[in-house]
Amino acid sequence: MKPTSKRLHAMILAAGRGERLRPLTDTVPKPMVVVQGKPLIQWHLEALAAARITEVVINLAHLGDQIQSFAGSGAAFGLNIRYSQEPSGALETAGGIANAQPWIDSLGQHNPQPFLVINADVFTDWPAAKAFSIAQDLIAMKSARGQTLCPQCHLVLVDNPRHHPLGDFGLDAADSEPGLRYVIRRPAEGSLTFSGIGVYDPELFTAIRPGERAALAPLLFQAVDQGRCVGSHFRGAWSDVGTPDRLRVLNSV
Repeated sequence: MKPTSKRLHAMILAAGRGERLRPLTDTVPKPMVVVQGKPLIQWHLEALAAARITEVVINLAHLGDQIQSFAGSGAAFGLNIRYSQEPSGALETAGGIANAQPWIDSLGQHNPQPFLVINADVFTDWPAAKAFSIAQDLIAMKSARGQTLCPQCHLVLVDNPRHHPLGDFGLDAADSEPGLRYVIRRPAEGSLTFSGIGVYDPELFTAIRPGERAALAPLLFQAVDQGRCVGSHFRGAWSDVGTPDRLRVLNSV
């Protein structure tokens, strides 16, 4: 029997400037850009609520007051939301996660177990409820193998979009264990793109001090090289809402 987890926590990364969507993002933060009738961040909040992931932290920087005014305490969505304010220019992804400490809930209680992170600027129908089984797998591997050998992250990978044909990573050819595939460096064939959705062990961020700027990619590559990163291939709807053209395509559906 797998170890049981406490309530799953989630973080929505919403501090980005959205340079490629300017001039729209000069006055509207990218997570508040409307896609198919709703602000992008609303799609994520509703998906988390539907999955019964109620403890949510959102990091803020550029025009973050608009996001906070919209989402509030989270009560309207059935969520408990707290906010992590970042300085102008933000802290990059890993720095933002370490600063927000998503493993702490809205009451200040510590949950040292894996948590879900979603980029606010992706539009997807990835089922957030999958994060529960992913977190359970990470917990089970830590229990079986110990801290030094267990995977620290699970990355959701997608088919390479037209604007990113070379991809980011790959998955090993065969299941190393039932239902488990390790993430590998980008292969010559069969590469995939990181979706901006991942489940992480807090231990991955222990070397980053709160308030320190730090990118996520070096942490992920290190985990991959150490055999401490697993993943899955999601074949459903996914788009990085990064440019006006991509936004127009989504809103033309």
